[in-house]
Amino acid sequence: MRAWLERMEREQGLDTLEAKSRRGVIVSFAALAIILLVGGIQLMAQSDNTGLVPLLIRLLPIALFLPAVLTRRARGHVWLAFVSLLYLMQGVMLASVPGHGVIGILEALAALGLFLASMAYARFRSRNLKRQPQS
Repeated sequence: MRAWLERMEREQGLDTLEAKSRRGVIVSFAALAIILLVGGIQLMAQSDNTGLVPLLIRLLPIALFLPAVLTRRARGHVWLAFVSLLYLMQGVMLASVPGHGVIGILEALAALGLFLASMAYARFRSRNLKRQPQS
């Protein structure tokens, strides 16, 4: 895996890989947020509680990483990748519940995409920053 990544870095360049992985983070982050919003609205519609608690519980952990995504911090992306694994597990569990299979699979796929893109971005961003001369 390491040799493959290093070969990609030589062939495509760190700047290109960083930009591609950043686009992947943004797309998968937005997709996961939308899926969580839809799932939270479904939970609110099914429960007797009319509050926003189910929606906030689903969206708050990922929303806390929005500043790290916007400021392009590599360390924040690593932590985002770890948190996305929780959403992957939640999506797999939700996919096994009757009537929630589609949203669960979509959540798991978006979380998996976010994990892969975040880890790739963290790698390429940190290597790119090390390569640049310090001023």
